[in-house]
Parts: sequence; structure tokens; C-alpha cells
Amino acid sequence: IISKETFTDHFVHIEFRCPDMPEASGQAKGNSGVFLQGRYEVQVLDSYGIEVPGKGDCGAIYNQFAPLVNACKPPLEWQTYDIIFRAPRFNDNGEVTEGPRITVIQNGLVIINNAQLAGVTGGSMGSADEPGPLRLQDHGNDVRYRNVWVVPLPLEGSDQY
Repeated sequence: IISKETFTDHFVHIEFRCPDMPEASGQAKGNSGVFLQGRYEVQVLDSYGIEVPGKGDCGAIYNQFAPLVNACKPPLEWQTYDIIFRAPRFNDNGEVTEGPRITVIQNGLVIINNAQLAGVTGGSMGSADEPGPLRLQDHGNDVRYRNVWVVPLPLEGSDQY
């Protein structure tokens, strides 16, 4: 699913539910993702019960940052992400002056705190110097989404969030 609207800085609220796949493990267990600007993935996965989450677990910025804590609920329970995204900044020559920043709150707990991303994550689409859509990834698992909404944030003063 890809939004028609594109975004620079924005706040996203999304609810998701991972399927119960007791025979599966790792990335085969309810795998999906929320792509900000179509380029930066917040992992969706059944990571319930994992003591120390890694860079591929639920809430991770895929292959860049592991969540600070595992805030996952059991499969089949609805969970929330509240995400604050600050788009990369560019100079007049189109060079990145500051990488994108992201804060992720899962089920009321801060799991990624104002992390500066190294660049796009795998599976990204589009050019990093343009606004991009919200994209929900499909990996063939029965991950459900509901109550998805986005609030564009002003570029001015965005260094305060």
C-alpha cells in the first residue's frame, strides 16, 4: 500500500497486528514494514519474547538501529507505532547537510530516540532529496493494519522534535 500524498517531515500513527505463526522464526514470522518517504523502514515483525532485539526485529530501523527495548505484544494483539520523522536536509548544491532523524514509540514506549539515519534502508524507492509516500510493505504474511494517519510537520522549527 502506497499513499498518494508525499511527505517531508511528518508524524505517523499506525496500528498493526502480526499473525500467529508458531512454526515460523526470524524474518519469516509476520514480516512487514512501514516505509517513511518510501525509503526508511521501521520493521514490523512478531518479535514477542525476544530479550534483546536486533536490527531486524520489530521496531528496528531495518539494518541500522535496534530498538532500545522490546515493546512487542503477543501475535494477534493490536499494537501501535507513533513515529516522528524529520527528512534529510540539503544545501543549495543538493548535498546532504543532515541525515534524516526518527523517533519511534511502540505501544507507548520510546524504542528509537531521535536517531540519525545513515541513509535509506533496503527496499527503498524514489530519490532521497524529494518528499516521499508512506508505504506499507507486503512480504506475503497476514499482517493487518488499521487506523493509519499522517500529520505533516512544518520544516521550520523541526529541529525541536
